[in-house]
Amino acid sequence: MRYAADVGALARKDLLLELRARDTLPSMLLFVVSVFVVFHFSLPAGSSDVAASGLLWVAIVFTALLALGRAFVPEREQRVLDALVLAPCDRSAIWLAKSIATFAFLAAAEVVAVPVFALFFKPVSGPMLAGIVLADVGICTVGTFVGATAVATRARELLLPLLFLPLAIPLVIGGVGASVGGDPARYLGFLALYDLLFALLCWAAFEYVVVE
Repeated sequence: MRYAADVGALARKDLLLELRARDTLPSMLLFVVSVFVVFHFSLPAGSSDVAASGLLWVAIVFTALLALGRAFVPEREQRVLDALVLAPCDRSAIWLAKSIATFAFLAAAEVVAVPVFALFFKPVSGPMLAGIVLADVGICTVGTFVGATAVATRARELLLPLLFLPLAIPLVIGGVGASVGGDPARYLGFLALYDLLFALLCWAAFEYVVVE
């Protein structure tokens, strides 16, 4: 119960800061909608479903990078992260709270982005929506871990995409497969397994990242 209370307090702090500052979510919305508008007019008519689905997943991944790039910056700049590490709570609660807050930002952006995608390209199916949810979990858990690693370096803007994008490739493959594949259940199972495996790894290793 104490662990859940710590996670809830930390996640609520991040959400309230975003509601007050409005730094992350507006930039995510502007980016993802702009991507769909640009490709709507640049792609030839009658493009394949695979191309359209691939565009959706690339847009989601790069939109998530905007949130992940800002995830730990306020704490690092104002040295709040040091206080969080010294607080009497499990350090993995910091990772989980950041992942939940990032998931909320990404889901909020997708509430606008997915209908725009459906309007410009193709209808959104049930397996595609399920794939988006599962991929979001993987993006936020892995991306938050990588963001905590990168924020301690001087070249964090460069290091974050270099570390995160290779890890996101399986999510893109699984998402595209769930969107257009003949057996979406197999790809959804793959995404769920990815989420479970990497969530456990990030949860177990996060303490060593913030301590170092």
